[in-house]
Amino acid sequence: MTRTAPTPTRPWSNWAGNQQVTPALSVTPVSTDEIVALVQNAATEGRRVKPVGTGHSFTAAALADDIQVDLRRMSGLISVDREARLVTVHAGTDLCLLNEELAGHGLAMPNLGDINVQTIAGAISTGTHGTGAGYGCLSTFVEALTLVTGSGEVVRCSASSNADLFRAARVGIGALGVITEVTLRCVDAFVLRAHEAPALLTDVLGDLDERIAANDHFEFYWYPYTDRVQAKTNNRVALDDAPLSRFRAWLDDEFLSNTVYAGACRLGRLVPAVVPTVQAVSARALTERTYTARSDRVFCTPRRVRFTEMEYGVPRAALPEALAALQHIVASMPFKVQFPVEIRFTAPDDIWLSHGYGRESAYLAIHQYVGAPYEPYFRAFEKVAASLGGRPHWGKLHYRDAASLREAYPRFDDFLAVRDRLDPGRVFTNEYTTRVLGD
Repeated sequence: MTRTAPTPTRPWSNWAGNQQVTPALSVTPVSTDEIVALVQNAATEGRRVKPVGTGHSFTAAALADDIQVDLRRMSGLISVDREARLVTVHAGTDLCLLNEELAGHGLAMPNLGDINVQTIAGAISTGTHGTGAGYGCLSTFVEALTLVTGSGEVVRCSASSNADLFRAARVGIGALGVITEVTLRCVDAFVLRAHEAPALLTDVLGDLDERIAANDHFEFYWYPYTDRVQAKTNNRVALDDAPLSRFRAWLDDEFLSNTVYAGACRLGRLVPAVVPTVQAVSARALTERTYTARSDRVFCTPRRVRFTEMEYGVPRAALPEALAALQHIVASMPFKVQFPVEIRFTAPDDIWLSHGYGRESAYLAIHQYVGAPYEPYFRAFEKVAASLGGRPHWGKLHYRDAASLREAYPRFDDFLAVRDRLDPGRVFTNEYTTRVLGD
């Protein structure tokens, strides 16, 4: 068995820079056997272990003040069953690499979020999702998982084997063990026709149900201090017959959405009074466009402007009330909100700690430019979302604790029972899991 020596410890920060820690020990294993030995030693010595991916979560879920297990070297495909459309991958595989590997086999993920830098283990553990009334979060595409428990045991679970563990571990926020392998149910590679266009908020809300039902994937962005949104639909088509020109792709996705927007955000942070004007201009800067491309290249877009984020899933019927309250919150803040609000939709699922458990959901994601104040804004919205039965995204900032989350998740105590069985010594705990799950 090849062993990887511990790396010198140095400060670790997530992508947004709002979570930082210096682990006592950092390890980059290359095999499940290494993780087993590490966990067994940690359990014997009373130490704590936390796996970490690319750091794209905004919460402290992956903060490791003791032993940090960096999974970056456990990456790539393990096996591909092309006929069954099943692939097994190492847990540290990032979504960008996964999408390229799948395309090489004529396969694709059925749905994706708009960021592709997360590891597959991190993405499913936090309930990462895209949009589309026929699709749950990415965890719903998982057919089987392999993880190392708090005693160092290697356990594989699926719908037909260790079913309770499977219902818990697909969104496990790192509390049940170290995921080492993930088997995914894929689909044949497909092309999407994307249509993006500015619209009035009242028009979108007025025929929202029709827009959701008529499209494979629908979402919209509301620009604070305006009555305008950017509406986006993605639908499956047979041919990639209308690709964006290289110039148009650079202009929209790099220059306007990243370079220019970064400058606008910096200006808004220095001179808050200009933010409403910037929002109004931004709402009109990205004009209507239609194009086709490989599915993952439509779903995922580059995000180079850094921000902090909170996202809540509420019952779909509660969206108008939640959005109306959010408009009032934005108007009442003593500082300006610089980022648009992203609205997406998902199908129900049966995963115990999934935000979409048992219901159709509408997600509202609120952001602030990095370095700008956000906590009063986030707390005010959380109060509204929680009152509507909202569930916080596990990878986004929130202030809930175990007592309030138990009310939001019908199978919360079932999840805790699985945790007690797999990690009775709390090898995988940290301050975040203690807050949201209890001790």
